[in-house]
Amino acid sequence: MRGWWAGRRDRAPSTAPMADGQGSPYDGRPVGRRVALGLLGLGALGIVSGRHAQSALSSFLEPIQLRDPTGLTSLLPLGDTFRFYSVTGGVPIRDATTYRLEISGLVDRPTVLTLADLQAMPQTDLVRDFQCVTGWRVPRVHWSGVRLSTVLDRAGVQPSGRTLRLSSFDGTYTDSLTLDQARLPDVLVALKMLGGDVTHDHGGPVRLYVAPMYGYKSVKWLSGIEVTDAVVPGYWEHRGYDVDGFVGRSNGRGIDERT
Repeated sequence: MRGWWAGRRDRAPSTAPMADGQGSPYDGRPVGRRVALGLLGLGALGIVSGRHAQSALSSFLEPIQLRDPTGLTSLLPLGDTFRFYSVTGGVPIRDATTYRLEISGLVDRPTVLTLADLQAMPQTDLVRDFQCVTGWRVPRVHWSGVRLSTVLDRAGVQPSGRTLRLSSFDGTYTDSLTLDQARLPDVLVALKMLGGDVTHDHGGPVRLYVAPMYGYKSVKWLSGIEVTDAVVPGYWEHRGYDVDGFVGRSNGRGIDERT
């Protein structure tokens, strides 16, 4: 799925408060169409005013984008910056003392990893683009973390294992990868991005990054990796997104392009 209608499906109405209890100017209420249309004007002002204005506007919009059932904020011309999405409207916070990543299913050694465990494993650095299925793209993002293949090898995938079911500690979001996809060298259990630790809003403290695929495959707030014998379609795949979400030429790029 491509384009604006895909962007509309990348939103879910929610009245849940922000997980950190800080709230927002809208106190968890969904953003209305009139508000979203007004924000489009602010986005145009950001283009005129330059990158600093765009950055400030992006920060202002973070809590609003999480509660936009209209999908209109996805049209804001914010330049090469990340947009913030959640399918729940609120996500629990995990830190070094509370974060856990469970590897289960068809494995020889079911494993639970802490943040310290992941930090102690061999780290891989990448500079790759992040491409959303709705069309926006952030070029040359610095990523660092553990290759997903390394995590799988630690648990020992059984011969009957063919695919992965990936889950988020938001309690709702899931996605899938085949083992061949998961073992690509530019698929990371990411601990760092943009020169620092992965922040909560970016899906931290640990998220997936699948370089050759659209952003919905890079599960944020990663908490579970279950090895299965067949594909279990994920949250957006049940809603019409491609199971094999490789970046395609519809966004001006080759399927296997690494940038």
